[in-house]
Amino acid sequence: MTAAALALGGNLDDPRAHLREAVASLSDHPDVVVTAVSSLWRTEAVGGPAQPDYLNAVVLVETSLDSHGLLELAHTLEERASRVRDARWGPRTLDVDLLDVDGQRSDDPQLTLPHPRAHERAFVMVPWAEVAPDFVLSPAGADPRTVGQWAASITGQHGTRVEEGPWWR
Repeated sequence: MTAAALALGGNLDDPRAHLREAVASLSDHPDVVVTAVSSLWRTEAVGGPAQPDYLNAVVLVETSLDSHGLLELAHTLEERASRVRDARWGPRTLDVDLLDVDGQRSDDPQLTLPHPRAHERAFVMVPWAEVAPDFVLSPAGADPRTVGQWAASITGQHGTRVEEGPWWR
């Protein structure tokens, strides 16, 4: 089994329901075991057009899928949520990003690992630090640090915890 971290986010059409369904679908998948889910966080949209706030969470999994299989699953979850890709950083029903897959490095045009901007984004690092603060993240061009250290180093708006505990059930 391979350990992976995924970021979930959405800001359209009941994003809480879309995030909840994504976690349920991951849990129900025969090749995936959900090992941890962060609290649910509300954050302002970063970049792109004016849009509603996002709900965000991080999910840790163990999987027998390879990184491309996990990416395909992420895209399937987005499609089920009727994700539309109109504008870069635009509003969406569901966004599922692979943050890290067992420390693998990939510069594939379809899949960059670890996620190239995760360490710069409080809406990713703060929830990730809740569930894996000691995980060492080594983004390209940066010194390795723990997720907790990356989260602490980000200045600016970290968002608001909306719900702790099993919000996804």
